Amino acid sequence: MNHPRIRYLLLHAYGRGGTIRTVFNQANSLAAAGWDVEIVSAVRRRDDVQFPLDDRVPVTTVVDLREGAAADRERGLAGWWRARRRERLSGAPAREVPRGEFGHRYFDRSLELALGAYLRSLTDGVLVTTRPALNFLAAAHATHGVVRVAQEHMNHGTHRPDVQRRIVETYPRFDAVAVLTERDRVEYARLLPGTRVVRIPNAVHSLDQVPAHHDAKIVVAAGRLFPQKGFDLLIPAWAKLVGTHPDWQLRIYGSGEKKAQLRALIEEHHLYNHVLLMGHTDRLDDELAKSSVYVLSSRFEGLPMVMIEAMSHALPVVSFDCPTGPADVLTHGVDGLLVPEQDPDALADALGRLMGDRDLRAQMGTAALLTAAAYGPDAVHPRWEALFSSLTTPDGTRRGTGAPEGLHV
Repeated sequence: MNHPRIRYLLLHAYGRGGTIRTVFNQANSLAAAGWDVEIVSAVRRRDDVQFPLDDRVPVTTVVDLREGAAADRERGLAGWWRARRRERLSGAPAREVPRGEFGHRYFDRSLELALGAYLRSLTDGVLVTTRPALNFLAAAHATHGVVRVAQEHMNHGTHRPDVQRRIVETYPRFDAVAVLTERDRVEYARLLPGTRVVRIPNAVHSLDQVPAHHDAKIVVAAGRLFPQKGFDLLIPAWAKLVGTHPDWQLRIYGSGEKKAQLRALIEEHHLYNHVLLMGHTDRLDDELAKSSVYVLSSRFEGLPMVMIEAMSHALPVVSFDCPTGPADVLTHGVDGLLVPEQDPDALADALGRLMGDRDLRAQMGTAALLTAAAYGPDAVHPRWEALFSSLTTPDGTRRGTGAPEGLHV
């Protein structure tokens, strides 16, 4: 069967973020099912991608920022002129990406213009854009017959006011807006009357995982060392547990700009032997299987995929009930414990409850494994196929907007 080309546009496909990983999972699944898939990276700073990607999925780049890349690419007078123009516009403020977009600092006028030219060059297939900045640019420039799908990986209330306004202005131009949770679907449908809003959760990369045995005195957290992840709240919470659970260890996996501040917080609370900043790992599945509890301390989420991956290892979860995601996945008291958001005392109490009861860890871990099954590739990825099939004909042209059977709209 013929399928139209599916292009996923990411800001930096060579990075390590959760959105990149889930998009790669989608691309791998679609390629295995016979779809023509391409990953497009707005910028490139590394030589190699950081997550497994099917050999049938090419990765192309709009702006290559690796050292020497521009010199290798430009030839002749026209090339010299383009290079000088990019140099002049590099660092000039973005005009189309609002300042409140969390990735605003990565966009300048040069990148906006390059992306605009790329988007205007597209004439067929499906374009899936993966963050508000890219969604806004696609709404303005991908207008030559491309079927446009906007992905939202954060709940609407998390976005800053200027981004919220631009969402209302531009998202009605999309053929579909894909969100991660039912609460998001209801909210976006209310904000965008007449726009097709679908709920398709992200999928874990595999359900064939080694289960935890719940004997190790290790709690794991993972994510970028950014304020969103709330590790500055988790470390003081752990300080309250050291007296009653001195032989337990908290291991935080990830890298990011707040490493020095978190290190100072560990020293302030004298947790040198109790809280470890483990850095980035390519073997997080192995580390999850060695632990007994997963903790999520985020101030906000879209759909916390590492949490669901931890659940696929039969790990119970302790989480802030932040907007959105944890409460859309967890059932309090069944497969994990939810506590009021940004409350370190409540987080410490819930962690202590699980750390002190091995049978409870095992019971909740079994329930967590059952919950994770709903986010497996076989459960999620057919929904993307159904959406794309409903939007396009085999030759890549736009189809009517009727919703496919079984898809949440």
